[in-house]
Amino acid sequence: MGKTIVITGVTRGIGRGLVEEFDRLGHKIIGCGRTAEQIDELQTTLGAKHQFSRIDVTDDTSVANWASKTLANHGSPDLLINNAAIINSNSSLVNISAAEFNTVIDINIKGVANVIRHFAPKMIKCNHGIIVNLSSGWGRSTSPEVAPYCATKWAIEGLSKAMAEELPSGMACVPLSPGVVNTEMLQSCFGNGADTAIKPKTFAKVAAPFLLGLGPKDNGQSLTVPNT
Repeated sequence: MGKTIVITGVTRGIGRGLVEEFDRLGHKIIGCGRTAEQIDELQTTLGAKHQFSRIDVTDDTSVANWASKTLANHGSPDLLINNAAIINSNSSLVNISAAEFNTVIDINIKGVANVIRHFAPKMIKCNHGIIVNLSSGWGRSTSPEVAPYCATKWAIEGLSKAMAEELPSGMACVPLSPGVVNTEMLQSCFGNGADTAIKPKTFAKVAAPFLLGLGPKDNGQSLTVPNT
């Protein structure tokens, strides 16, 4: 039977690749993104089986309303994927403005917390569902000029592992590194050097079955999508 999957950041990159692959596999996707035109295009392309909404994950009220409607119309999700994230422009930490630093923190950490805050209680009540928070190789290591991004992904590792200790036995919370995928974020760091990385559609063909196979046994584990 098809699963109900909630995923943030669906309009491009990893999120878009996963949405298309989950659709191909016959699952129902409830997704959000920030760009209205791309959200409308996704809805038109993939059809009424799915629901895509323009949501800013940093806006707790908007996330609360989205979650309330989703839970009422589609029930508690089987899989909740916090994918939405941005990266800072390449620069040493001392040269990154407070505004840019705050934006990275707000989306990559607070956005994840907002989504969990409004979806997870129903999942916990049902003792069912897997929460996956997208981490990064830079959530387990560091590089220069991406300090804000590293900080957020290290935070996601800690947040996920702490939450894992709070869940009932039928659930899991997993910090998941996608590996190296050729997205706009990777291109912003490495330019044409990103061209050697796996493309999102190819990545999704491996990642989607891997995500669907996660279960309570994986609770609190720092995992990486294989072969990426």
